[in-house]
Amino acid sequence: MKLPHAGVATALLASALFMAGCATHTTPSTFNRSEVGRAQDVQMGTIQSIRGVQIQNDSRGVPTLVGAAIGGVAGSTIGGGSRANAVGAIAGAAAGGAAGNALSRNARNGVEITVQLENGRTVAVVQDGSANDYRVGDRVRVSSDGTTTRVTR
Repeated sequence: MKLPHAGVATALLASALFMAGCATHTTPSTFNRSEVGRAQDVQMGTIQSIRGVQIQNDSRGVPTLVGAAIGGVAGSTIGGGSRANAVGAIAGAAAGGAAGNALSRNARNGVEITVQLENGRTVAVVQDGSANDYRVGDRVRVSSDGTTTRVTR
């Protein structure tokens, strides 16, 4: 059995880093390319409550699997024989999976903003930011394209 060489490991690592860079952030002023030019429904309202929250990555195991694959390929290049390569692949997969799992658990600060809209409906929106960014009673815009909703001034 011929095992992949370091070039494959490098390509997999580059792919994983590219995927990690594609993370979506929900700040009021950050838009993904797919959102550009998409019409948004905008409603005015008043902030009723604000609370700080933690936003966790919900990638559902992808970083763990990618880390294990990269670790396995990289580990398989260690050693002079097929048995040493197999042991290196197993150790590399375990280490890579653990590293990917740790990365996927990172959380960032966010805020949940509850807004009473002019039409009487109440909505709660979670987005990146701090509870200090807004105050109860602030007049705000709630914009939504049906997928992403943001609260802005």
